[in-house]
Amino acid sequence: MKFNWGTGIVLAFIGFISFIMYFVIMMITNEKYEYDLVTENYYGKELEFQHDIDKQHHAKTLEKNIRWIKTEEGIQLTFPETMEFNNITGKVFLYRPSNKHLDFESKISLSNHNLLIPDKRLLDGRWNITVDWQYKGNSYLYKKEISY
Repeated sequence: MKFNWGTGIVLAFIGFISFIMYFVIMMITNEKYEYDLVTENYYGKELEFQHDIDKQHHAKTLEKNIRWIKTEEGIQLTFPETMEFNNITGKVFLYRPSNKHLDFESKISLSNHNLLIPDKRLLDGRWNITVDWQYKGNSYLYKKEISY
């Protein structure tokens, strides 16, 4: 068999396609590269999206919104001091983009204007924090990407 340019180009294409297929198969079968959807009920969450936009817009009308600070005990959320803390209700959801098993949700129960999320529940890295809260019939939403 004679080796010429045409044969070389065909062999180069076959080699390149084999190389790409090897990496595609490795990405599909290796559990290390397995990622889940952002949320289990994606379409149901999409229908609630306008409500979230309204809550965020309502939160922007506040003089002071929720603030957060990293402490030795964990993350401390501070609600506006102008509001009575015993009338604040809702929930806090922490989402870990890299591992859904670390996600957790807790109800807001305040004894003062601060809410502490314990350090033992948090790993270093990126977290998305969502606070969906109500005060005297008004709904607010606070979203923040934080690095812990």
